[in-house]
Formats: sequence, C-alpha cells, structure tokens
Amino acid sequence: MSPSIGEKLRIRKYKYRAGSISTLDSLDFARYSDDGNRETDERVAVLEFELRKAKETIQALRANLTKAAEHEVPLQERKNYKSSPEIQEPIKPLEKRALNFLVNEFLLKNNYKLTSITFSDENDDQDFELWDDVGLNIPKPPDLLQLYRDFGNHQVTGKDLVDVASGVEEDELEALTPVLGNLPPSLETPQTVENSLLVQKLEDKISLLNSEKWSLMEQIRRLESEMDFLKNEHFAIPVVCDSVQPSLDHKDSEDTGQNPVINSSDKEKDEDIHLSKSDEVDSSIPKENFPSSLPRREREEMPSSSPSSKNTVHFDKPNRKLSPAFHQALLSFCRMSADSRLGSEVSRIADSEKSVMLMLGRCLPHIVPNVLLAKREELIPLILCTACLHPEPKERDQLLHILFNLIKRPDDEQRQMILTGCVAFARHVGPTRVEAELLPQCWEQINHKYPERRLLVAESCGALAPHLPKEIRSSLVLSMLQQMLMEDKADLVREAVIKSLGIIMGYIDDPDKYQQGFELLLSALGDPSERVVSATHQVFLPAYAAWTTELGNLQSHLIPTLLNKIEKLLREGEHGLDEHKLHMYLSALQSLIPSLFALVLQNAPFSSKAKLHGEVPQIEVTRFPRPMSPLQDVSTIIGSREQLAVLLQLYDYQLEHEGTTGWETLLWVVNQLLPQLIEIVGKINVTSTACVHEFSRFFWRLCRTFGKIFTNTKVKPQFQEILRLSEENIDSSAGNGVLTKATVPIYATGVLTCYIQEEDRKLLVGFLEDVMTLLSLSHAPLDSLKASFVELGANPAYHELLLTVLWYGVVHTSALVRCTAARMFELLVKGVNETLVAQRVVPALITLSSDPEISVRIATIPAFGTIMETVIQRELLERVKMQLASFLEDPQYQDQYSLHTEIIKTFGRVGPNAEPRFRDEFVIPHLHKLALVNNLQIVDSKRLDIATHLFEAYSALSCCFISEDLMVNHFLPGLRCLRTDMEHLSPEHEVILSSMIKECEQKVENKTVQEPQGSMSIAASLVSEDTKTKFLNKMGQLTTSGAMLANVFQRKK
Repeated sequence: MSPSIGEKLRIRKYKYRAGSISTLDSLDFARYSDDGNRETDERVAVLEFELRKAKETIQALRANLTKAAEHEVPLQERKNYKSSPEIQEPIKPLEKRALNFLVNEFLLKNNYKLTSITFSDENDDQDFELWDDVGLNIPKPPDLLQLYRDFGNHQVTGKDLVDVASGVEEDELEALTPVLGNLPPSLETPQTVENSLLVQKLEDKISLLNSEKWSLMEQIRRLESEMDFLKNEHFAIPVVCDSVQPSLDHKDSEDTGQNPVINSSDKEKDEDIHLSKSDEVDSSIPKENFPSSLPRREREEMPSSSPSSKNTVHFDKPNRKLSPAFHQALLSFCRMSADSRLGSEVSRIADSEKSVMLMLGRCLPHIVPNVLLAKREELIPLILCTACLHPEPKERDQLLHILFNLIKRPDDEQRQMILTGCVAFARHVGPTRVEAELLPQCWEQINHKYPERRLLVAESCGALAPHLPKEIRSSLVLSMLQQMLMEDKADLVREAVIKSLGIIMGYIDDPDKYQQGFELLLSALGDPSERVVSATHQVFLPAYAAWTTELGNLQSHLIPTLLNKIEKLLREGEHGLDEHKLHMYLSALQSLIPSLFALVLQNAPFSSKAKLHGEVPQIEVTRFPRPMSPLQDVSTIIGSREQLAVLLQLYDYQLEHEGTTGWETLLWVVNQLLPQLIEIVGKINVTSTACVHEFSRFFWRLCRTFGKIFTNTKVKPQFQEILRLSEENIDSSAGNGVLTKATVPIYATGVLTCYIQEEDRKLLVGFLEDVMTLLSLSHAPLDSLKASFVELGANPAYHELLLTVLWYGVVHTSALVRCTAARMFELLVKGVNETLVAQRVVPALITLSSDPEISVRIATIPAFGTIMETVIQRELLERVKMQLASFLEDPQYQDQYSLHTEIIKTFGRVGPNAEPRFRDEFVIPHLHKLALVNNLQIVDSKRLDIATHLFEAYSALSCCFISEDLMVNHFLPGLRCLRTDMEHLSPEHEVILSSMIKECEQKVENKTVQEPQGSMSIAASLVSEDTKTKFLNKMGQLTTSGAMLANVFQRKK
C-alpha cells in the first residue's frame, strides 16, 4: 500500500530535518549543569562564537560555489550564446536547483500537492523547505508568478522591437541624459546615435506636454471659479468636469514634473452623480486644449473611482415618515465603531493621492509590528482607501474580497471594524458601486462554513441598508436575509439577521413586501433560540410596526391577525393548549402596545395643537413601563420626549373633559380591542399559571401605557360589567360562572395593580374579598381565587394586602367564607417572611382552629403542615405542634374521619421536608397510632380510604433516614398494621408492604454487623434489587392516585 499524501509530506519533512535534529542531540547538555550564572554565561559566549564562525564558513563555501558555477561554461561558449540569443545555453546545476525550488513553491501555493510530492520524489537530493539548500550565495528571488508578471518590464532583443509612440517620465530622462552624455567617444556607434535622436524627440514631446498641462490647469482654475459662482446662484452642479479632475486634481505633479497618466479603462458611471450643466461646461472648454489621443466619449466617462473631495453623493431617500430619533435609534443597532483611533482612520476615507500617502504614513507604523499577529484589522484603512480610489474594477473586487477574507474567524470587535469600513466605503462611492462591488462579497459568503463569517454577512446587510438603491433593499438584500433566517443553524447569525431585517424594515417603502415582512415576523417569533426572539422584540417588531403604522395596517391587520391566532389556539387547545405559541403571539401583542399608543396620540383630535412653546411639562419617570428596547420607547416613536410631554398633557385633558368623539384610533381600542381581549381571557384555563401570568403582564402594560384616566374610565368598567360582583347574582346550584374563570385573576393582578395609591389598594382588597365571599357562598371552585393569590403572592409588596383580605375571611360570619380563608393561608405561607407568619398567619390559624364549625378547623390543617415544612423558628414550630397534637389527642376528634384523612395527607406531603426532630418525635409515632386505630374501623370504605392515604404517607417517609429505635418501635409496627388492613381490602398493596417489612427487618438484624452509612435513605439501603423490581411491577398495576406514585420516590429536598 502506497503512503498517503499526508504521510509523504511528513516523511519529507522528517528526512530533511533529521540532520539538524541529530546535531542538536549531539550536544552534551549534561555538562552544562546549573552551577551558576558565570559558568552559563561563559558557555553561551563560546557557543555564540562557534556559531558565528560556522556561519562565516558556510557563506565562504557558498561564495566559492557560486563563483565556480559561473565558470563552468567556457568563456568562448558564453560569448557565442550572447551573440546568438537563439542558441539556448545549457542549464547549470545550481540554476536547476533554484528553478526546482521555485517550481515546487508554485505547486504548493496553487494546491497541486500530489504533483509537488511527485516532483520532490524525483529530486530527492534537494530540500524544498529551505532556500539555503540550493547552495547559491544570493537571496531568494520572487516567486514564478511575480517573475512572469515582471518579464515585460525588462529589455527585449532588437528583432522584437516595433516603432510605437513612447512616453517617458521626465525624471527618468534626466537621470538617463548624463549617462549618455558621458559615453566615451569610442562607443558612439550608430546605435548610440539613434538613441540620441530618440532622446531629442522625447524631450521635445515633454516640452509639448508640459505646455499642454499648464493650459489645462488654467482651464481647471477658471472652471472652479465658475463652479463656485454657480453654487452661489443655487445651480445644481456638484461636479465640474470629471474628464480632467482625476488627472490634474493635485499639485504634486507641478513639483515633480511628471505627466499624469489618465486611465480610461474603467467606464462605470455613478448614477447618483449628475451634471445638470454638463453640455455647457463641455462647450466652455476649447477642444484643442485636450490631448488628441483622448476622444470625447472617454472624457465624458472618466473613472468615477477617483472622485474629488468636491463630489457630492446622493442616496435614495425612502418615502417614509419616521421620526429622526427613531431612525437614529434604529441605526444604533448597526454597531459601528468610530470613537477609537483605528475606527477614526477607517471612517475617514481619503479622496486623493496625497491623502492616501498621509494615511499610509499614519497606518504603516501600526501595520508593520502587527500584521503577522492577530491584528489584521490594521490593514482595513489601506484596503478601503485603495478599493475606493483604484481605477481597475478587477483590482477593486480583489481588494474587497481580501477585506471580507482578511480574518479567518473575525471576533466581535474585528467585525465592527470591518463594518465601519464598509459603511465609510459606501458613503464615499455611492449606492451604485455598493450594489456592484460590496454586495457580491456578502453573497459569496452567505453559506461560509465559519459562523463568524456568516455573522459578518448578516451584519453587513443591515449596516449597508441606508446606502443601497431602494430596489435592492426590498429585493436582493431582503431575500438574502430571509434565506439566512430560514437556513442558518447558528443562533448568533440568526440574531444578527433579525437586527438587519429590522433596519431594512425602517427603510423599505414597497407596500408589496408587507406580507413577506409579516411572514418573516412570525418565523422570527417562533425561533427556538431565546436570543433570536429577544432581538425580534427589540428591533424587528418595532421597526415593522412603524412601517405597518404608516401603511395604516396596525389596527386593520397586524393586531387583529395576532388576536385571531390566539383565539384559534384556544379553540383547538381544549384538550391541550400550546402554551409556547400562546406566549409567542401574546408577547408580540405586548411589544406592539407602545406603537399602538403612539398611533392613538398622533391621530388624536388635538394632534394639530401639539406645538412646542413655552415651558414643556415633565413626564413622570414611572409614567410608562420600562421599554425592552429604545425602539419601544414611545418618546422615540413620537420623535422627542418634549413632543410626547405636550401630547400627553392634551391626551389626559381630552379624556377627562372632552371625551373620545371622533377619535377613531382610540375608539377602536375601546370598542374592539378590549372586548375581544376580555373574551379571550375568559377562555383560558385558570389553573395554567403561565397563561394567567402572561395575560396579567399584558393588561398591566396596556393600562400603564394608556394611563390612569383611560384605565379607570375605559378598562375597569368593561371588566366590572362582566364580573357583576353582587350577592344578588349568587346561584347556589352552579355559582357565578364568570368568577371561576381566569377573568378574576387577570383583572385583579393585571388591571387593579397598575397603580398603587391608597384608593387603588382599597379597590383591590374589596374585589378579592367579594370574590372570596361569592365563591364560598355559591360552593364554586376556588381556582380563580387561588390563581389571584399565587400571582400576587409572588410580589412581597402585596403580602400585607393579602393578609388583610384573609383576615376579612377569618372574621366573616359565614363558616363557608372562614373555611375558604383557612385554605388560602396554605398558598400564602411559603412566600411570606417568618415575621409575618408569626405575627399575622399563626394567630389567624389558631383562631380558626378553635372555630365552632369542625370543617373550618379541618381546613386549617394543610396550612399548619406547610408552616412545619417551611419555618425554622423553634417557638413557631412548637405552637403548631401543640395545635396538631390537640387535633390528634383530643377525644372529641376520635371519630372524625375527615380530620384524620386530612392529617395523614398533610403528614405524607410535609413529612419528608419537615424538620427531622418534628418528623421523628411527632409524625411517625402518630402515623403508627392512626394505623392502629384504622384496624378497628368497621366501615370498609373508610378503612380502605385511610389505609390508602397511610400507604402514600409511609411511601414518602421511606425516603428519609430513620433511626433503629424509631424503626423498631414505630415504623415497622405501623407498616404491619397497614398490612393487616391491606390483606382484606387491597391484596396488591399487601404484597408491596410485605416486601418492605421483610427488608426492614433484615436490615435491623444486620445493623449490629454493618453500621448505617450517613443519612442514606431507607428506600435505598433496605430494599434489595429483587424487591425493587417486584415493587415497581406491582406499582404499575395499582389504581391509586398519581400523587401517591410520585410520593413513593420523593426524596428530602
């Protein structure tokens, strides 16, 4: 098997490095022990001297070899070769080795690796990695490509010469003339005489061209003065004459005496640079003053790649009505950098040869030390200036290609620098060249393997958007970004795509692209990456909403479409709502609230009166919710904070005194948006905490944005009309249906919490008290009230308010209301600090625990259990323990089946997480007693129910560490009592209990031999693998509740 390409390369590299490696290995480093600095320094000096002598020897040998090589061919033969060039001189060995080296270098550079390996195998006596191996005492020549390109610059033989018009630079002639003049008389051959005549002709031509140059410069001065005059007269002549400006724009040529060469190969026209008086300007210049070799067409189409500093570039202005503040905030996402030294260089494009030289002088000191390291961004100013001013399109394309490929994987700072340069380039050259030269570079790298390069493309599309023709913005660039959004797998790239799409949406003015933009918006909102969704809300959605507002589609299409999609989700989600899509659409609606409010202000009856004069009122800091992005700031959308302040003052006055008559945009919000939203709220599942929270946040932002007057006069009345809170509406059979829906928690937490003045808090307290009363008296489910307490309880600012509501229930005359209040304490205990628990919660629960109604006392047990689970204060725990003990030991509760059931369920829930002492001294012993009592139960249904709850409690507690004494005295006896019940009532449970008892007994017997390891759980240490398998198999056959199954494997947190 022949070796692979990689193996051959490694073999070659090893073969030619072996000599140097062996030389290094031959050094006896053992002699140079660390005996002190002096000995080391002396040894280093000796080695340096030996090395220097070796290098001198090598140089001398190479010089001798080179001299010998030159004398290999006899002198007479060399004369024959010189006199007869058609006779080819034989190649010398050293020439062959040099050419071999250059050929191999060419093959490697151009990826002919296999050919290179074959070539090196055929020349195995030569090391192709070191030029010194060639043996010549000369520096390495340029590569083959450079030699080929440079060939035309050398002297050619006489038989190849033809008569052509020649152009020689003046300084070259000045340098040549003294040499010709100093020739000895013996060398004045006919060839010499002919050269002298040629020199004389060239000198005459130089004189003619110099006079012509002065004439043209005079014309330029006159035209410049005319241009200034016409500008003052408001004539639109941005450029005087492109035909002479590039060649004679600089005064350098006056000092050097050189004749500038006009390159007419580039005939691109900048479509945005117009000469409104071009014919008059051309006619004002005498034609005889122009070189005869320059036709009129070429004079009119001089290359626009070297514009003067006087050229003005015009960009397409979008037919939009966005405020300058919004545009500025939108463009801030381009992430350009011009406040650093290098950023300043990049953004300051040179516009003349002199400026280029100055810029090179500033940049080269930074390039030289950094170009070989990771500082290639230092090259960006050079590349950009050259790309701007170079006359050849191919060279410009190559330079821009180098710019986009300058860094293999550009980091964030390097990409910002490249983007800054691209924008500076675009501002300098205009939209036509941006489309023709920069966009192809982006398109080429749209599928690059490195995400950093694709990220650069995505960011470039947004940064260049203001500098592109409007047709390209809405077609090619939009399509590029759409493709990247749909296909790119990198989150960072798609995030940059979204931001660029937002910028595009701020400049696009083609209404036909509206639907495409909406589809892109839905795709972006549904993206799996949080980064992409966040960028959508911050940039894309506000920019799209601004365009939608201008088109008049915000209230007619965008918001109604999102609402319809939410309603469709609720209709289809009766058996399983897609909460992710609901969040997607609702969050989009929430982000549209600032745009909707801005539309209401801008179309208000008072909008024409909003003039900035006199003292502008201040806007309260808390007037609006904090925006997610500057583009969602209402003041940015309106134009300025001062303008918004004036509009808000007129808005509040209009609502309070003049009403909404004729105010179509606000009437749409009141009569269409709010009723549809309230209807949707009534359809969502009240037990879905996420949905309730989402809609609560939406209504909170809506009310805070539209203001307190709007909330009190337009929003609250619509909710109150639907809820109709009065005891007259109580239906004892079915309950007040709307009070059981999500309308209650969303109204309480989304609308009534918008403002926190005393009257607002009183309204919230009264509403919750009424809901608790009505739900209790109508025997309706308490889910809506629980959802309100959970949502409000997450904010400590509302704990006091909720305790006030519950105390109202504690002292209520109805036992049903008191029972509801007792159950609500369980939800509140976990979030309230222990001080409030001690001062407000426990006293209220103890009051209820002595209630005349047994149902109220039983309802307090879950709350007491939760306190045992969450509180660490010893005094509180003792008070709760005493109260629970009174329930268990008081003779009046001996036959209270409901109370026993509630206590067992509470013990199973809080036991694994409760304080260990409480669990060992109270929970497990009392479970043993309850199991003993249940053996005496006569009614089988009650006995099975208690036994089932006991089984769940013991399953949960088996995950805790239980001491040997507790195991022997209470845990095992309780399990045996439970097994007795299950033998008659549930044989499948009995099998599992027998296995658990057997393993516990075996473990107790072995404890004298094997010490328990730490606090390992009984479930893990007592049950063997076989028993676990049987246990799990049996559990799968049971029909007990899911809560029991979950508690079996619940560990202590």
